[in-house]
Amino acid sequence: MAYFFIALMLALTVYGQLVIKWRVNLAGSLPADLQGQALYLLGLLTSPWVISGLMAAFLASICWMLALTKLELSRAYPFTALSFIFILFSSALLFNDSITASKLIGTALIIGGVCVIAIAA
Repeated sequence: MAYFFIALMLALTVYGQLVIKWRVNLAGSLPADLQGQALYLLGLLTSPWVISGLMAAFLASICWMLALTKLELSRAYPFTALSFIFILFSSALLFNDSITASKLIGTALIIGGVCVIAIAA
């Protein structure tokens, strides 16, 4: 069950990041003046989509706590690195972010590290 909570935490984390990025992209550039910045942030924070992204982060934290009731932190924490992989490919697909050789090498290292820790325990 602990790994289910880790998977759910990852899904909620990735959802939240992607939704917030989507809404920030739609909101445009951050204004230069302080009042404009405050209104910009207020607009984002009152968006139902941004609220859902923040709620996803909260629910991800709850899932994380539930996972930690069954797993050692040193065993569970490396799985959080998988969010980098999901974000890399999702952001490329949804936002046309670049996938470079260095990002792919880093991704391979993350996968290798998670596999080593998963097998070691």
